[in-house]
Amino acid sequence: MAATSGEQPVINKNKKHRKEKPWDTDDIDHTVIFTVNTCSNLLQWTIEPFAPDHNKGGIFTEESSFATLFPKYRENYLREVWSAVTKVLDPYGIACTLDLVHGSMSVRTTRKTFDPYIILKARDIIKLLARGVAITQAQKVLQDDMACDIIKIGNLVRNKDRFVKRRQRLIGPDGSTLKAIELLTQCYVLVQGNTVSVMGPYKSLKEVRRIVLDCMKNIHPIYRIKELMIRRELAKDPKLATESWDRFLPKFRKRHLKTSEKTSKKNEKLAVDDETRTKKEKPAKKVYTPFPPPQQPRKVDLQLESGEYFLKVHEREAREVQQRKQKQAEATLKRRAERAEAYVAPKEEAAPTVEEKRKRRHTEVDSDDRAGRSKKKKKDVATEA
Repeated sequence: MAATSGEQPVINKNKKHRKEKPWDTDDIDHTVIFTVNTCSNLLQWTIEPFAPDHNKGGIFTEESSFATLFPKYRENYLREVWSAVTKVLDPYGIACTLDLVHGSMSVRTTRKTFDPYIILKARDIIKLLARGVAITQAQKVLQDDMACDIIKIGNLVRNKDRFVKRRQRLIGPDGSTLKAIELLTQCYVLVQGNTVSVMGPYKSLKEVRRIVLDCMKNIHPIYRIKELMIRRELAKDPKLATESWDRFLPKFRKRHLKTSEKTSKKNEKLAVDDETRTKKEKPAKKVYTPFPPPQQPRKVDLQLESGEYFLKVHEREAREVQQRKQKQAEATLKRRAERAEAYVAPKEEAAPTVEEKRKRRHTEVDSDDRAGRSKKKKKDVATEA
C-alpha cells in the first residue's frame, strides 16, 4: 500500500500532452468572453499598439504597394482632402499618391514604415474613399479592432428595377432600416451604387454581409434585425451562456404556393380582366359629315388669348416655374394624404354602460319568456285537438 501511495497519480491519456503555461500569470490582463454559437469560453487578450521597437527585423527589404481606381465624381472631393489623407498615413510611414490623369490612388511602404500590416489598412482606406466614404470615417480603419468589407451587390439581381427596389429596401424609409443595422451591429454602413461599404468589428462584418446578401435574395432585413435584437437580449443573461439559443430564435420559412393555388389565383385574375373588358363601353360611331372639322387654334393663338404672347422671356420662364411648383405641391399633398391614410385610427365602439347591459339582459329575458309561452300554447292546442 505504501508503494502504491508513493506512485504518481494516473493521468488521463487525453491530457497527457498538456503542459504548464508559465507565461499565463496573474499579471496578464485578459477578459473572458462567451461565444454565441459555441458554448466554450475564449480568452481575449488586450492588444497593445504596434510600436517601432516591436519590429525586430528592421527596415523592409522590398517595397509593397496597392492602387485602386476611383470614379470621376469623386475627383473634386479627393483633391480637397488629399492633404488630410497624407497627414493620417504619415505617422505610420506610408506614402500615398493621387493620380488625376489615370483616376487612381496608390499607397506604398517607405523606409520609415515599421508595421508590416499597416499597408493593408492603408489599402482599405483608399478603397473606402473610392466608394464614397468620408476621410473622417475611413481613417478609423487604422485602429486594430476595426476592419472593413466592401460587398458587391450589382450582379446579384438581373432586373434593374428589382435591384433598385431591393437596394432601397435595405436603406428603408428615411434610412431607418440602415440605422437599425448600424445600432445593432456597431458598424458604419454606406450604400453607394453597386456596392455596400461596411466598417466595424470583424464579427459584426459577417452579420452585415449576411443581411445585405439576404436582402438581395428577397429576404427582408427586418427578419435579421429581429434575430439580432433577440440575441442581444439573450447575451445579457449569464445563465444562457452555456445553452443553445435555437429555441428562442424565430424561424422564418418562405411559403411556396401549390400548383392548385397558383392556378386558382391565375383564374381569378383572368376573370377580373374579363369583367373589366366587358364593362368598357364601345365608342359610339361618328356621324358622317361631308364637311371638314373646324380648324384647331394654333399655339400662338392660344398665347394671344391668354396674354402669354406679350410677356417677356424671363416673365414667361418665371410663370412656367410657378406652374411647375404648383403641380409639384399638389402632388406632394396628395401623396402625403395617401400615406396618412395608413395611420388613421379605426373607429372603436365604446364599451356598453351598466344601464345598457341591464336593458339588454331584460330584453333577452323577455324574449325567452315569450318564446316559452308560445311553445306552451302550441302544446295545449295540440292536446285539445
